[in-house]
Amino acid sequence: MKNIKYLFAYILPTSAILAMLWLGAWAWATPILTFVLLPILEQILPKSKENYTETEENSRLHTFWFDLLLYLNAPLLFGIVIWYFQLVSASALSWSELTGLTFGTGIIIGALGINIAHELGHRNTAWEQDLSKLMLMVALYQHFFIEHNRGHHKHVATDLDPASARKGENVFGFWIKSVSGSMVSAWHLEKETLVQIGKPFWSIHNAMLRFMVYQALWLGGVYFFFGAKGLLAAIIVAVIGFLLLESINYVEHYGLRRKMLDSGRYEPVSPQHSWNSNHEMGRILLYELTRHSDHHYKSTRKYQILRHIEESPQLPFGYPASIILALCPPLWFAVMDKRV
Repeated sequence: MKNIKYLFAYILPTSAILAMLWLGAWAWATPILTFVLLPILEQILPKSKENYTETEENSRLHTFWFDLLLYLNAPLLFGIVIWYFQLVSASALSWSELTGLTFGTGIIIGALGINIAHELGHRNTAWEQDLSKLMLMVALYQHFFIEHNRGHHKHVATDLDPASARKGENVFGFWIKSVSGSMVSAWHLEKETLVQIGKPFWSIHNAMLRFMVYQALWLGGVYFFFGAKGLLAAIIVAVIGFLLLESINYVEHYGLRRKMLDSGRYEPVSPQHSWNSNHEMGRILLYELTRHSDHHYKSTRKYQILRHIEESPQLPFGYPASIILALCPPLWFAVMDKRV
């Protein structure tokens, strides 16, 4: 059961497939599952602090099953997104169906696209990193690969990190700061890398320039096959997808700050600098992203062996409920500021 439980994560793409297959009220299947049913289940079902033994960790690290579950999300992502474009461009959808499918597809881009890309982006094999970049393309957020790995993990829980929310900062202002700040940071980080390796900025060696070209080709392809409606839809669902990511960033680090040491450097990153959630359903659906404290403590740990660490700060709710709460800043501040 410990090995096969992650099959339940496929309920999310299944909901999107059923939504496009059956339409009508089913068009809202993915948003309702994500932000209604899942929060309720997470509050009802028990949380789990269980960690694996060293022997179990070694076994899970060498079990291909856990990697396969990630890889299969790539064709699912592109299949769902392209099917959505086809429906938008060729079908007479009602406003309710169109809205439900659009939010649902945006959630799929955030959960299947960016979230899986995040996990693969921390791997050390070139082809897994390339798959990560490919999945980020759908979200028009390929710069995340650079900024997250070389910026966010270095500067997390400091004012130098645009993706670490300050105490009292509302999620809407955070969206603007994090989206723009992460883009600017990625350009600076790539420029620094090019200087170090002695390559010109305006060249094929600049990953940020390549990302801009890839994303433009993606949008151009969508326009060629699905017209202006498809192009507009591609932009909208990408925005929904990366705002879902940024909402998760907001929840994961809200108000937590590393101390400045006498040396002028920040203290090392510890499990105390990320909010953790042991809500079992969210752990499964997001491939253990909610065990975020251990991820930042040791970013090379694969999702299947991430641990509960006792001193890590705990969210009172799972990720979906926390995002809903964050969208009402007064309620979020009332719940979270005392925990900070």
